Amino acid sequence: MINNMLDLLFSSPLLFFLFILGLVVAVTIHEFSHALAADKLGDPTPRLNGRLTLNPLAHLDPLGTLSLLIARVGWGKPVPIDPYNLARPRRDAALISLAGPGSNLILAFVLSLFIRVLPSPLLATLIVPIITINVSLAIFNLLPVPPLDGAKILIGFLPTEWGVELEENLSQYGLLLLILVIFPFFGGTSLAEKLIFPVINLILSFLLPFWMI
Repeated sequence: MINNMLDLLFSSPLLFFLFILGLVVAVTIHEFSHALAADKLGDPTPRLNGRLTLNPLAHLDPLGTLSLLIARVGWGKPVPIDPYNLARPRRDAALISLAGPGSNLILAFVLSLFIRVLPSPLLATLIVPIITINVSLAIFNLLPVPPLDGAKILIGFLPTEWGVELEENLSQYGLLLLILVIFPFFGGTSLAEKLIFPVINLILSFLLPFWMI
């Protein structure tokens, strides 16, 4: 994987553009899936806030996008939901959160099939950045740190008492935890990178043909 996508702007402008395209596609699909899941589970809040759309401008978060470009880990603009509209608020909120990273992994898998069925170097050049960004966005967002999806998923599926206690603790220290996770402490490498890059590379090794690894 590319150490810093901004380096590509000077070394390979075309590849940089393809990674930007992959970023826009990944974030849009991710946040749209949150909105769609909420809508299907009975909460019209995302639709009323203009988030039930595939328009990228509705979903890109400036800080999260910049983080993706610089550190290869990031997020989109959070989709607002109203738990009072959900039949089972904790469980449904967890399912809504799971829809985002789940959609990224599904898209990465589908695109990987195109490369295997049509083993064209040109097609691979176009698709691999989109696969890479989708997998990276999905795995990073599964970290159990607010405001990432992993925290909501964990809270939603824990026993009620444990979930409530964890939610209270994370609400107090979530932002600090997120800063600690994405800040490059370890010789220019963040804790997030150390935790998730082995997982990302493992998934990519299954998705991409051996001749591309």
